Amino acid sequence: MKGCFPPPPPNSLLVSELFLSLQGESTFQGKLCAFIRLSGCNLRCRWCDTAYAFSGGQRMATEEIVQAVLKMACPLVELTGGEPLLQPGAYRLMERLLEEGLEVLLETSGSIYLDKVPSAVKKIVDIKPPGSGEVEKNCWANMRLLKAGDEVKFVLASREDYVWAKEVCKREGLLGGEVEVLFSVAHGLLSPVEVATWLIEDKLGVRFQLQQHKYIWPAEQRGV
Repeated sequence: MKGCFPPPPPNSLLVSELFLSLQGESTFQGKLCAFIRLSGCNLRCRWCDTAYAFSGGQRMATEEIVQAVLKMACPLVELTGGEPLLQPGAYRLMERLLEEGLEVLLETSGSIYLDKVPSAVKKIVDIKPPGSGEVEKNCWANMRLLKAGDEVKFVLASREDYVWAKEVCKREGLLGGEVEVLFSVAHGLLSPVEVATWLIEDKLGVRFQLQQHKYIWPAEQRGV
């Protein structure tokens, strides 16, 4: 019928980018990593640096993606977006990557419940502070699903975001636990010196990080 489109093929995903680079964030920063960036996102954070992944992309079969990653000959792979969990096929893709013996990272906003993520996947949950404009989308039930090896990231754009993030860490029992806590700055919106100073003054037990790739390559460059 006119105006009707067939459903996407089963076991396939819409891919924005596939590339090999150095991991720019998380405790894996600096390591060689294969990246699978899926298309689509349910959030519109004020400082988003991957808006190009909101739409478009190439539809690829799950096995096609797996083989492309294996050709990169890298034991570490990250599934990212956009928001990768918007696509139901992401779960099977993670399972297949694990079956191939790869170490799998998932970069997610945490706005989607994480109960279906394979247990061997290392989750990196990007909690959204007020400055993002998407604070109401945080799924706090996900905090109960985090395990040793998982990470929580706060990207900050102001002193208010920093204070808010501190309170969340205390409320959710994130400090001193098995989950790594990362504080970062929204690139170009908040001085790293300010956050570093606050962390030293507060003696806060978190890891401070910068987006390494934005200091190696131009901040807007893709595929890095």
